[in-house]
Amino acid sequence: MYDSIIDALRRGAAGDALAAAEALVADRPDDAQAHRWLSAAQQQVGQAEAALASIDRAIALAPENAELHLARAGVLIGSRRPDEAQAALSSASGLDPNQFGAYLIQAQLALGRGDLDEAERYNRLAARVSPDHPQLAAVDGMVTLRRGDADRALKIVSAAMQAAPDDAQLRYALGFIHMALGHWAFAEQAFRGIVDKTPGTHSLRSLIADLVRRQGRPADAADELQVMVAQTGTDNPALHRHIGQLRLAAGQNDEALKALRVALAAQPRERATLLAIIEAWRRLGAQDDARASLDAALATTPDSHELWLSRLVFEAVGSAEARAVVERWVAAMPTHLPALEAQMTVLDAAGEADGAEAVALRIVELDPGRTSGEQRVVEALLARDPDAAIARVTGIIAGVQDVAQQQSLRGWLGFVQDRAGRHADAVATWSALAHELAPSRLPLWTPTAPPAEWPARAQQPDGPAARPMLLWGAPGTVVESLAGVIGYITDEFRGDRFLPQPPKDGFQNYTTPAALASGALSGQALIAEWQATLPARGIHDGKVVDWLLWWDNALLHALRPHLPQGLLLIAVRDPRDAFLDWMAFGSPAPLALDDLQEGAQWMATLFGQIADLHEQDLYEHRLIRMDAIKDDAGGVSAALGEALGAQLPVPPSSGARRFPEGHWRHYAAALSGPFAALTPVAVRLGYPEA
Repeated sequence: MYDSIIDALRRGAAGDALAAAEALVADRPDDAQAHRWLSAAQQQVGQAEAALASIDRAIALAPENAELHLARAGVLIGSRRPDEAQAALSSASGLDPNQFGAYLIQAQLALGRGDLDEAERYNRLAARVSPDHPQLAAVDGMVTLRRGDADRALKIVSAAMQAAPDDAQLRYALGFIHMALGHWAFAEQAFRGIVDKTPGTHSLRSLIADLVRRQGRPADAADELQVMVAQTGTDNPALHRHIGQLRLAAGQNDEALKALRVALAAQPRERATLLAIIEAWRRLGAQDDARASLDAALATTPDSHELWLSRLVFEAVGSAEARAVVERWVAAMPTHLPALEAQMTVLDAAGEADGAEAVALRIVELDPGRTSGEQRVVEALLARDPDAAIARVTGIIAGVQDVAQQQSLRGWLGFVQDRAGRHADAVATWSALAHELAPSRLPLWTPTAPPAEWPARAQQPDGPAARPMLLWGAPGTVVESLAGVIGYITDEFRGDRFLPQPPKDGFQNYTTPAALASGALSGQALIAEWQATLPARGIHDGKVVDWLLWWDNALLHALRPHLPQGLLLIAVRDPRDAFLDWMAFGSPAPLALDDLQEGAQWMATLFGQIADLHEQDLYEHRLIRMDAIKDDAGGVSAALGEALGAQLPVPPSSGARRFPEGHWRHYAAALSGPFAALTPVAVRLGYPEA
């Protein structure tokens, strides 16, 4: 969008840049970046006053954007010779090599368009004319800053300010350097010096306000912007929205609502404004005011998706009022799919299944294959004709060319077959998909055999000591629900082993169990390496809940003698339910399930190790049985609290949606072989044989 303008500026084709920028601004009058590049083009052709007006317009549209203020600094510096165009500057320096001002302005223009080498070159030419001029340090400092050396930039500009403490350009440079270093108070002081002594710099107050906010003073930041409004008489909605957001952060809810009303009236489609004003209404309990205000906005802007969603916030789901709002939305936007989806939802909530299905059919008519509509249509078919439901999903799959989308739909087909009672078909669908995906999944690690004798357990450390915890659960145990609750209740939780850049330690390495069992790796070295990586993961006191990618009892060679204060948290579930869950839903670590019988044997070995650990009390541990609570975050929190002997908070959301406890029995015939391998260890763990 901006490339043609930037390219023209770099080539020195100022006329082309100006024409392109003017066209873009005409097409996108509320685009701050468009006004920024118009300013740059105007500056390059010598329209200094117009350039300043354009950059001020950009700042008015995005007052919190520090880059725009930096561009304004360049405009101010360049406008010392407002009557000279770029060609005139080049001509001046060519006719008289001692034209310091011409060199300096060209350096500033180059800096403004990001050409650091060119800015540096012109600055060197200017230095030959007047080597001690403070403006040289302003350019040099900004070039150094943009190249990433803020500390050196600070030295350059600070030294120049000893000679010219009131120079506005040096203060601009100093302020931006302090910002880069995170010195918010010093940056604020530098910019205040400009506002106090330089006429026409009111827009800089928005940057000062942001610096004040960063110092934890949102009310003072809002006051700064109010001064700007009073001095300039601006009604810019972005500025009023920003004031409202700051007032909310300061807890000044009435004042926030006043500012946000101005922003909403000017830009009723702006999502950020709507989110802020909804919060203000919520805090003030002003539901009636919210309804009236949003209805007034919808009267003039009836095609705004965001406005209709905001209006629905203030009605209870399934209520007659919500239904009336949705009907108005559909009347205003009859082919808008989110409006139809909302109508489908409220009809379902009201128990009008036929009406909801009719809307679903309308949705897929407008957008064939749309997930929301197809799921609702299939849901209706399952209730009256399961075979038709399966046929519909099969038809959808046949019409899809994208492999990833097709695989996702095949997974859904398995769930539809499950709902229809076609359990053998569901197994065939899921197992074929798992086999197909296996080459792109993680291989299954090789469990180790138990030793003849475990190393002795060391004594607990004397005195208070941090108690690290290790979390693990086999595939299908829904350990992720337990991880989610722990992550909600403590900042000590670390789930980074499942992210693209996991910690590089022995707990992440598949070869560790065999190395520990053989003695090739010492337990002391493993624990020392793990503890050494904790600071890089944000843990500095040893208190951590580390969610492990895998588990093998061979880790006890390290944990028993070298981490006696640790606690192992293990998610447990009937192994047959867990296996079914793994096949249908996958697992947090994308493990390959290439062959069902082999996968079941491998899982039986894992659960066998957990049974050994528990029966022989090989290490301090807690088994968290997930069977009945996996879908209930409150239940998970209660079970975890009971295991730890603590009262824990309850997360606001529920857990994963999975098959109910004992669902494996529906698959007793279809998965007889895998379940035969898993039943003995299920019994050891306390589950019924059948």
